[in-house]
Amino acid sequence: MMRSFSRSIPGHLFAYISALIFIFPVYILINLAIRPTTDLSSALIPTSHPTAANFIEAWERSSLGPAILNSLIVTTVSGFLVVIFATMAAYPLARSTARLSSATFSFFLVGLLLPFQVALIPLYFTMRDLGLLGSIGSLILFYSGLLMPFSIFLIATFLRSLGTEYEEAARIDGCSDFRAFAHIVVPLLRPVLGTLVILNAVTTWNDFLTPLLYLTGSQAATIPVALYQFVGQYTTQWPLVFAGLVISMAPILLLYLVFQRYVIQGFAGGLKG
Repeated sequence: MMRSFSRSIPGHLFAYISALIFIFPVYILINLAIRPTTDLSSALIPTSHPTAANFIEAWERSSLGPAILNSLIVTTVSGFLVVIFATMAAYPLARSTARLSSATFSFFLVGLLLPFQVALIPLYFTMRDLGLLGSIGSLILFYSGLLMPFSIFLIATFLRSLGTEYEEAARIDGCSDFRAFAHIVVPLLRPVLGTLVILNAVTTWNDFLTPLLYLTGSQAATIPVALYQFVGQYTTQWPLVFAGLVISMAPILLLYLVFQRYVIQGFAGGLKG
């Protein structure tokens, strides 16, 4: 028993050290968020006079309320569209054995290899011609297309790891293909769909470059763009930046806590294919 305990010590020690490494940036974030703006001591030193004034000022000066609402709308609508269309596209790609299906799946995978910055400027002109610049509709359309290749890849590979027995039994009982898909396949996809919700939401929520480009000149802003006003050429109000970051973390952290049990299960299942 002692030998088994001694063997587990290095593993536990490594886990504790890894946890400290990951917790350290969170400590810096919170420490600076509650620090008075007049305190210029090192970020490593715990603040002696914590204050909530930074959160109030960051909320009022950066209009975080409308920015959070815009981010919620963009993240929710684009995530919903991606889940719907990616699931409907991945199902026939995963179940079909035709050569055209394999070629189409490979075509979608090309989207994983190309950086989205390559198409950022051409898409900007497309959004301008459609009259969508300056509105969150341009972001919804952009993210819906950007996140589609990875979502199709993960869902299709997850489906390929599942057997077809339940679907075949449903068809024998008289279910149509659509009913078998809606009532049999979709419930089986809950782990991978939960994973996609988290990964896509984090990507959309934290993106800065696209909203900065597409919303320039309008009153609309997402959270990263709203917080950017605290960063200037000659001075940067770091306590307000970090306070705003803590506020912006709350919705996405809550989403992760809701779907966390699906993340590893769904991602591991998707990679098995």
